[in-house]
Amino acid sequence: MKTFNSIAEFEKVVGTHLGYSDWHMVTQEQIDLFAEATGDRQWIHTDPGKAAEGPFGTTIAHGYLTLSLIPALVGQIYDVEGVRVKINYGSEKVRFPSPVPVGSRIRAGAELLGVTRGAGGTRATVRVTVEREGSPKPACVAETVLMMVT
Repeated sequence: MKTFNSIAEFEKVVGTHLGYSDWHMVTQEQIDLFAEATGDRQWIHTDPGKAAEGPFGTTIAHGYLTLSLIPALVGQIYDVEGVRVKINYGSEKVRFPSPVPVGSRIRAGAELLGVTRGAGGTRATVRVTVEREGSPKPACVAETVLMMVT
């Protein structure tokens, strides 16, 4: 993990790749819990028998499950110290170029796109690419926005 001692130090690396998270295994239990929490119980996610006959041959993670794993994965890549609170401010572009079949291992890579200082805090825009082990296409690409308040 890269640790930046201040926002000013973090700001100096705009335009660079910050690193990668550890690999994370996506399990059927995780998919089922996400389905329960969100009410999205589509068979392609939750019915292994039916999904075996579907287009991917198995269940796949919800795109939004993959997206929701970004904070935990990115938390393994970098940290900015000297900040009272960090708030998920949202996402800009979000795409899901390829599915995440159950049992897949995914990890995130992060690139700092920009840092904008304002009266309410400092916003950092980070492009996060979630890749699936063995897949030529990413599972998710999102420009996330983090608000940091000192």
